[in-house]
Amino acid sequence: MAPLVRRSARTRLRTRPRTVAGLFLAALVAGPPAHADGPRGASLRVMSYNIQAGAGADHVFDLERQARAIEAEHPDVVGLEEVDVAWGTRSDYVDEASWLARRLHMRVFFAPIYTLPPDRAGAPDRRFGVAVLSRFPILRAENHEITRLSTQVPNPVPAPAPGFPEVLIKARGARIRVFATHLDYRSDPAVRRAQVADMAAIMARRRGPKLLLGDFNAEPDASELAPLWTRLSDALTVAGQRTTPTWPADAPVKRIDYVTFTPGPRATGAYVPDTLASDHRPVVADLRGIRS
Repeated sequence: MAPLVRRSARTRLRTRPRTVAGLFLAALVAGPPAHADGPRGASLRVMSYNIQAGAGADHVFDLERQARAIEAEHPDVVGLEEVDVAWGTRSDYVDEASWLARRLHMRVFFAPIYTLPPDRAGAPDRRFGVAVLSRFPILRAENHEITRLSTQVPNPVPAPAPGFPEVLIKARGARIRVFATHLDYRSDPAVRRAQVADMAAIMARRRGPKLLLGDFNAEPDASELAPLWTRLSDALTVAGQRTTPTWPADAPVKRIDYVTFTPGPRATGAYVPDTLASDHRPVVADLRGIRS
């Protein structure tokens, strides 16, 4: 990655971040009232977005630009990948998960992949990972381990590591489990294949409607993703946009970002917004008929 130019994300906001760790009770009672959608089930607008630690396609750090890109699509739930929390100078040491939750008036659960000691005196631990934003109450959340090949140690070997969040939300009368992921980027699919197996095993333990959002770092016809399509539907494929590319944002040629869901709900629309706020374009899908 080229060196980042920083524009401060430290906007003064009156609202406080609604994090699961710090404001769990608020996540249960605050926000828009949940209500049933009747016999047709609940509806959600869902987004998946790799935010490249707050940097745009131009490698300029500008978290407000990404907040506007998210806000423009009016999502109810967002899966975020490449999220920095006090990580370093590239993102101005911002807690990006909490900042975006404040800015967008949403709840958040952050699931670190890496937690490292601070690089300056008196600072919090440096963390990098995946997050889920929700307009609706978060009832429970957990950070699962899946197979990973670390980028932070020399001579890594595949091993279990965290960064696969499961978030149970209550939306319009339905309880929905939201999973978010960032799969291995290397050309060798072996680690991604192991990660798919791990995720499938975790999700199989849960009943009810489930969403899997994320940057899979593989295109829909990749062999390592095949087991997912026996359990999940891909929103862009359902919408006839299977080959719509998402990366790189300025001249996209690959489709590696996804909104997927278990049988039951139906996708009434899905699209890829044209934005350069990150090096990925997000995926947005409208889901209907969600029943718990």
